[in-house]
Amino acid sequence: MSKIQTLTCHCKKVEIELNLENGVEELVRCNCSLCKRRGYIMAKIKLDDLKIIKGQDQLTVYKFGKKHLAEHFFCKNCGIYTHHRSYTNPENYEYNVACIDNVDTFEYKNVPVFDGEKL
Repeated sequence: MSKIQTLTCHCKKVEIELNLENGVEELVRCNCSLCKRRGYIMAKIKLDDLKIIKGQDQLTVYKFGKKHLAEHFFCKNCGIYTHHRSYTNPENYEYNVACIDNVDTFEYKNVPVFDGEKL
């Protein structure tokens, strides 16, 4: 896998460049009220390693949690969740691994679950 990967939403109006120095790492699922409904596999990335290169104006944010600090970004057109600002580790984003075209999330087994039910 190349160090630089492109993440896109379904309609391709949002394009995000990921600098994955060590590939896709720190996979996680979450059981909070939002994540358990969407069922995505996410991976962590430093803020500086995620760059929106197209479609900033197509992204909308959904904030929730006790202090509305959990910021989840979605494409306004197709509704796909692309990434979010980590609530527990604010110097990181977590991104939707399935939005990288050449990644098959069905190959990932036994992905750890973050206990986000208390958020």
